[in-house]
Amino acid sequence: MNELNASNFNDFIRRNKIAVVDFWATWCKPCFTIEKILEELEREMPGIAFGKLNTDDNLEIARSYNVLSLPTIIIFFNGEPVKRMIGSKSKEDIRYEIEEVYRGNFF
Repeated sequence: MNELNASNFNDFIRRNKIAVVDFWATWCKPCFTIEKILEELEREMPGIAFGKLNTDDNLEIARSYNVLSLPTIIIFFNGEPVKRMIGSKSKEDIRYEIEEVYRGNFF
């Protein structure tokens, strides 16, 4: 998974048609479970870009997307946020949301 920060975040979400970003922090235990799930999905879903952003180190970016709870996953389509998942989710639920964006059903 791509490590995102202030210097590469905007480029990452813009250059990838579908970008899944995991907003996390080192103190967040559920974040580590989500990270493992996203790593599995990254291997299983070629063509989808996966990245993670440490919110403690990149507070301004987290604030700009109104990330108030962790873990938060935001799915971007052509650089725009189209889906948001907050809290622990199953692999199946996350896959479903990504596939909805892939099929264009994100509103």
